[in-house]
Amino acid sequence: AALQENLDKKLFGQHLVNKVVVKAVRGFLNNTNAKKPLALSLHGWTGTGKNFVSKIVAESIYKRGLQSKYVHQFVATLHFPHAHSINLYKDQLQSWIRGNVSICPRSIFIFDEMDKMHAGLIDSIKPFLDYYELLDGVSYRQAIFIFLSNAGAEKITEVALDFWRNGRTREDIQLTDIQNALSVSVFNNRNSGFWHSTLIDRNLIDYFIPFLPLEYKHVKMCVRVEIESRGYTVDEDIVSRIADEMTYFPREERIYSDKGCKTVDAKLDYYYDF
Repeated sequence: AALQENLDKKLFGQHLVNKVVVKAVRGFLNNTNAKKPLALSLHGWTGTGKNFVSKIVAESIYKRGLQSKYVHQFVATLHFPHAHSINLYKDQLQSWIRGNVSICPRSIFIFDEMDKMHAGLIDSIKPFLDYYELLDGVSYRQAIFIFLSNAGAEKITEVALDFWRNGRTREDIQLTDIQNALSVSVFNNRNSGFWHSTLIDRNLIDYFIPFLPLEYKHVKMCVRVEIESRGYTVDEDIVSRIADEMTYFPREERIYSDKGCKTVDAKLDYYYDF
């Protein structure tokens, strides 16, 4: 219930994400006989809500959310920076996951910047995501793996633009309109940590979840929520001015915000004496 409520109140313009994440997480947590861990791969441009959603999922399961000792975050450029150390990273990653799931079967692992991860590295966790009852006496079937990536954003925008140009609303877009094309796009992207990954090849990712690019009206929603969260009365003039300062694409239509809602927080500091 908290997961649904938070997504409804704080996530804008992402009807697919809202629907799929709630169903996937709720169904998995209620399943007493899961055959494999839950694996969600979140895709879209910067500022569309991927990190935000992973945070909300963590908070819906653990009181301390991302601060919980059972939630583990990996950032590709921070934790796996050097291509020549890939074999070392593979061993460390396997050991880390094995150790933490041994302590808590309901561990959550979040992999950020998958588009910057060295190809082949993520395949080292393939055994943990597969349909094994036990691996060396440990069951991974209650764990949750969440992958965040900018890879595939172009394909998502392409679908959204096609709908817009054909006079259809973004709410008309269904998961079936994007998911297969998205997984193929990510699989064949040489600059993605999922390039030719066995996780995709073996269908071990349960859902490829597209985050649609955000429109002008969604940016304004983000501004309003941020102002309210700081305890200030919403000034619609400031809301519009901040939304107008954002840059939008494609160049001709100027529909989607380049940075989503990423810089809203910083821009607010300029207008309010917090």
